[in-house]
Amino acid sequence: MSATPEAFEAPATSADRPVAVGPSLVFERPKAGERAVLVDLDIGRGPAREADEHEEFSLLAQAAGAEVVGTLGGSRATPDARLFIGSGKAEELKALVAAMAAELVIFNHPLSPAQERNLERLLECRVIDRSGLILDIFAQRARSFEGKLQVELAQLKHLSTRLVRGWTHLERQKGGIGLRGPGETQLETDRRLLATRVAMLERKLQRIEGQRAQGRKARAKAELPVVSLVGYTNAGKSTLFNQLTAAGVLEADQLFATLDPTLRRLDLPSGSHVLLADTVGFVSRLPHELVAAFRSTLEETRSASLLLHVIDAAAVNRSRLIADVETVLTEIGSHDRPRLEVLNKIDRLDGESARLERDADGRPVRVWVSARTGAGMALLHQALIELTGGERLIETFNLAPSDGQRRAWLYRHARVLADQPLDSGGWQLRCEIARVDLERLRARLPSLDN
Repeated sequence: MSATPEAFEAPATSADRPVAVGPSLVFERPKAGERAVLVDLDIGRGPAREADEHEEFSLLAQAAGAEVVGTLGGSRATPDARLFIGSGKAEELKALVAAMAAELVIFNHPLSPAQERNLERLLECRVIDRSGLILDIFAQRARSFEGKLQVELAQLKHLSTRLVRGWTHLERQKGGIGLRGPGETQLETDRRLLATRVAMLERKLQRIEGQRAQGRKARAKAELPVVSLVGYTNAGKSTLFNQLTAAGVLEADQLFATLDPTLRRLDLPSGSHVLLADTVGFVSRLPHELVAAFRSTLEETRSASLLLHVIDAAAVNRSRLIADVETVLTEIGSHDRPRLEVLNKIDRLDGESARLERDADGRPVRVWVSARTGAGMALLHQALIELTGGERLIETFNLAPSDGQRRAWLYRHARVLADQPLDSGGWQLRCEIARVDLERLRARLPSLDN
């Protein structure tokens, strides 16, 4: 509630309640709390959202550490410009907040800074939207130096449009002697500090991105295929990653359990090798600030030779989750990457068994597995061999004594079946090698005698 022009405005206090000043009240923004009321409305005239979308919102709130004490649903044709949910629904929400002694209201919708401010003044508790909620989860889960920088950058960019809310006692422009200047000066100072911090974070992330780019160049020079795990959050990517590589990354039945990317070499039964990359899980309506901040991390996905799209086979609305992942892949520029669908968690489906599905040309397109039990791992290995190495051939190579580097290359990229010394002092190697590797070898070493 705004103060009347005659009311004297007190300086900022740490109170979590309105401060009485004269005939009116000046609302000081409350501190954060754990007891939360969730607001999730169907907006627009399209079909109502699926029940699992509402459940996902509740899981997001719990992942952030909130104690959900109430929910408010309903439908509305268009958002209200001032309060988003309209004055009538806002009063209903105010009563619910008071009845449940809630300290926080979380909207499953994007709110403008003005809408957040108006709702906080009315509800007398803290209000955040879906983007703020996801940013908070990411801030809790980031562990690596780069991940923390990325999350902080996203948070500051999100905060930049909402900075005015933290200074309700200073933000109003006033007239009269002694009432001009301080508020505007404080806000401008905060904006400059925030802009300076954002610029510094961007410079640090650019340096890290340069280091990542050098790493990608080194891997390209070594001709090691990169296979990137992508998928909706909580689809089981980290469990599958551990099953394949024994990396020991965190596994948890929760949204965004792991954020920091992990890379490990995977030795396939054929003798070939790939680099497996575990990336952050996606979610519907992922905040643009996060997509932008994590672009350097997701660059591994954009440059991958193959995407393993991990899908929760037991999910209620599997098709929606797949579509949401495809939307994010398009947004980050990875939509044209070859991919293999990995239907995970078949142990939760009655009568479902591991199998490998192929297209009309015999190319693997889908494999059904259980990362928890290990079912279907051999089929997944087979699909990876075919998609990253293609057809495998048996070739014999006669190497001169000066061909030590070529011999080492064959040991790295092919399965050596026999290695016999030659009278000339060289070697004769009989190898099983992928056709694509053989073509690369011949392109680099056209004089190779084979």
